[in-house]
Amino acid sequence: MNLEKVVFGFFIILAMTLNFGFFTGDPIDPEQHNVYEMFAAIVVNLIATVLKFGDRTHVGALHLATSLVADLQLIAGAVVWGWAMHASTVGPSAEVTASVVSLAGGAFLANIVSVILLIIETAQLRR
Repeated sequence: MNLEKVVFGFFIILAMTLNFGFFTGDPIDPEQHNVYEMFAAIVVNLIATVLKFGDRTHVGALHLATSLVADLQLIAGAVVWGWAMHASTVGPSAEVTASVVSLAGGAFLANIVSVILLIIETAQLRR
């Protein structure tokens, strides 16, 4: 068993599951979306992105691209949420929450593509 591949797969799947956990729930109810869960999703996605550097294959490039998309979407969601909480007089309204959840949904879709690529890559390995 290759420990590097275990760690790589672990962080890719953990990134997807944390993102899914934040994404689920009523998209306009701020009470159903935890800021710490989004923070954890961002951190784990960034770790997964760092792990994808160095792979010079075509599939590795696709892994990196999906991870960068997920990072961008989650960070954009965090910026929107932070702006609404600290710079705006509106606060965490239904519109702001819907935007944040929508961006997290895009990141979740990118994470799904990354996991599918991981499964395809694993299925193509020959012993």
